[in-house]
Amino acid sequence: MPNRYAAMTVNERLHESGLMDEFYTAAEERDVDRVRAILSKVELAEGSIKPILKQLGL
Repeated sequence: MPNRYAAMTVNERLHESGLMDEFYTAAEERDVDRVRAILSKVELAEGSIKPILKQLGL
């Protein structure tokens, strides 16, 4: 099955999926598990999630 978010930025993926507000709330609450789950929902690979967590200071 092809990645429906291929060639989209993370912000574009979050916006397209309707998860942007939930993502920023989870990041603000420093909820690593929830941030990771949201990023997985927009089909990001673990190798892409780790740097985002680091950038967020999580």
